[in-house]
Amino acid sequence: MPTSPTTEIQSLSFGIGGMTCAGCASRIEKVVGSLEGVEKTSVNFGAEQATVDFDSSSINPQAIIDKIELIGFEVRKSSGTFGVVGMSCASCVSRLESKLASLPGVLEARASLATEEVALEYLENKVGPADFKKALEEIGYEIKLPEQSELQTGEEDDPHQKEYHSLKNRFLFSLVTSAIVMLISMQDLLFGGGIPAQMARWIMLGLSTPVLFYGGSLFFVRAWKGLTHGYSDMNTLIALGTFTAYSYSTAITIFPEVFKGAGDAVFYDTAVMITTFILMGRLLEARAKGKASNAIKKLMDLRPVTARVLKDGEEIEIAVERVQSEDVILVRPGEKIPVDGEILEGATTIDESMLTGESLPVEKTTGHDVVGASVNLTGFIKVKATRLGADTVLSHIIQMVEQAQGSKAPIQRLADKVAGIFVPVVIAVATVSFIFWWQFGDSIAKIPMSSGLFGMVIFVSILIVACPCALGLATPTAIMVGTGKGAEMGVLIKGGESLERIHQLDTIVFDKTGTLTEGRPRLLQVHCVNSENTEERVLGIAASLEQGSEHPLARAVLNAAQEKGLSLQPVDLFKALPGFGVSGSVAGQSVVLGNKSLMQDREIPLESMEPILEDVTNQGQTPMIMAIDSQVVAVLGVADTVKEDAAAAIKRLKGLGLDVVMMTGDHPVTARAVADQLGISNVMAEVLPGDKADQVKRLMDKGKKVAMVGDGINDAPALAQADIGIAMGSGTDVAMETADIALMGSRLMAVADAFELSRLTFSKIRQNLFWAFFYNTLGVPVAAGVLFPAFGILLNPMVAALAMSLSSVSVVSNSLLIKRFNPAAT
Repeated sequence: MPTSPTTEIQSLSFGIGGMTCAGCASRIEKVVGSLEGVEKTSVNFGAEQATVDFDSSSINPQAIIDKIELIGFEVRKSSGTFGVVGMSCASCVSRLESKLASLPGVLEARASLATEEVALEYLENKVGPADFKKALEEIGYEIKLPEQSELQTGEEDDPHQKEYHSLKNRFLFSLVTSAIVMLISMQDLLFGGGIPAQMARWIMLGLSTPVLFYGGSLFFVRAWKGLTHGYSDMNTLIALGTFTAYSYSTAITIFPEVFKGAGDAVFYDTAVMITTFILMGRLLEARAKGKASNAIKKLMDLRPVTARVLKDGEEIEIAVERVQSEDVILVRPGEKIPVDGEILEGATTIDESMLTGESLPVEKTTGHDVVGASVNLTGFIKVKATRLGADTVLSHIIQMVEQAQGSKAPIQRLADKVAGIFVPVVIAVATVSFIFWWQFGDSIAKIPMSSGLFGMVIFVSILIVACPCALGLATPTAIMVGTGKGAEMGVLIKGGESLERIHQLDTIVFDKTGTLTEGRPRLLQVHCVNSENTEERVLGIAASLEQGSEHPLARAVLNAAQEKGLSLQPVDLFKALPGFGVSGSVAGQSVVLGNKSLMQDREIPLESMEPILEDVTNQGQTPMIMAIDSQVVAVLGVADTVKEDAAAAIKRLKGLGLDVVMMTGDHPVTARAVADQLGISNVMAEVLPGDKADQVKRLMDKGKKVAMVGDGINDAPALAQADIGIAMGSGTDVAMETADIALMGSRLMAVADAFELSRLTFSKIRQNLFWAFFYNTLGVPVAAGVLFPAFGILLNPMVAALAMSLSSVSVVSNSLLIKRFNPAAT
């Protein structure tokens, strides 16, 4: 649908219950996608999550949710009632409701002046109590948040846990009861008889009924919902198959004389064992899916529960939700930092491994930013809260992982299309097969029962074996586990499309500064002209002169002087010369420090220094020339050092078959020196910041599939241009938002980790889809009896149920193997 200039596109993500196969996901996508104002809908069956992009000026979130619930599915919402301080009249009610309703994720807000409370219905993964508090404070009200213990939901409130326990109870009941039914049905074979045949039928009827209509009730309820809303899914197949076997057996039991000519066989054991096997498969599947999706739960568990806040000189402990911006938080060694903030006082080391995947602690002191959920290891610090609630780094990570796990890979589209039409086709095939064997069975094969009963067995087997669960789970479970594993390693892969594209890449381009290098120049050498000008003397004068400069090269000189403990002298007549260097007077001497152009401008001879300048440049360093009273006294070599793991990471990426390119604005000689250190043969030098995207496009125009790795604002266009953009976590928010993969740390090995993990995940997707298609392609013909005339092979309905259940479990289990991923190098 084309967008108008006034279109305001918003994205809404929420959990969905009641889906049982990919056909359900396709159905929701089709219905929601048809609504006026909806731009894009993506429903992930494995993650049980929907993401809807919509025009907020044409449709509101509640209308979308109402439509989903209307066709028989459950949208997972939260609700709560909160006290409000400051309400005084009816206009307060309207103002308060309007403010809260404007928050993304709030579905309904109802305020009461009489009780001074507001009742909210909201999507918990989109908004929460901290957001309500912030919104109301903006308009002059205060919301009374419950204590943290009341805010936390126990395991019993988790919809996935509820489903698991419900399935477990149904399965155990069905298992025990079905075992008794099986024993009775096989009594002649096992015990030589005992219970009269008609009495045995009545007993099996009494035992089978609760198995079907309690144990298997969810299949019938969901099948009925689908029928009343005009669609069919795997529940339709299960309900139709089990009810056919059960109703036929019930008819024989109640009216034995009527069916005497058809034989006395009953299929209670078939009906109950199909139900039991499918419940077992659902139970194993639910357990495996829980393991597949626990990455978000692990991230949420990182959130601290309380914070120690300094209020009016007094230390008080409060729930994290009550922390306000600018609050001063006290953090002792061994404690988690409650929210994102800035260190006001103290120095310490911080363990950020749970967010970045980097094991080494990071040193922090006054003025440094800290991230909520990281661990303070050594020192006592005071932290000013700067980002709260949904604005924290951890919340952004959780949101990115949720979006990734709810996304689809393009390869899944074929499976979704197949699943969307699969059930009606299967019912048609089962019906035709039933009629065929009923009418012609006796004439083409020696069947062990009447042709009508044989046709019914075929009918039930086809319905049961063909359930398309495995097709629906093939892609989303692999994406869930892969993106979850990545999050544990500090590698945030933003979705299935990125996973699919990354295995096609053949070229990777690295920005040099801040990506391959530390981004902080260091003084590496000092060449003095004569013995009178010692390294300490030259460095002391240079550092004194650079006190007034903010240039990164000046910072490198000052840091070197500080490391050596040199004292600085006062400077007179200081002048910064942009693009050239600096000048001034130190201890009565005229000093200039800068590049060759500055020396030439001041007519200071350089002939004797040319070999030294060339040597410094060839080493990949920037030469800084110092002259005192118009005589060159020294050459300082400054360079941005390469990261410790850069060379090993480049080697590993080459081992993955990638052509590695370095892009930099440096002089070709300097660029070549750095590239040689890293083992990179392809170099793009003297590339201006605005030309980076053009250079990437040129590679793509040559047919290359390109990944771009960068960390700065000027890298963002190139990241967006590339087939895959990879942003280093030490970089800017713009780069992180633009990229397809975000690395939460500065390790270059994480780039190789991302490639290996992505390729492994996509490999699992292809394996899952192959086996899912293979299973259905093979299972339906065998169930239809194509092998019976020649080989006597027939698929028993109970075996079909077991095979169908285990196919889904095998797909999820194969995806869970991604959790074992261990980077090839560290």
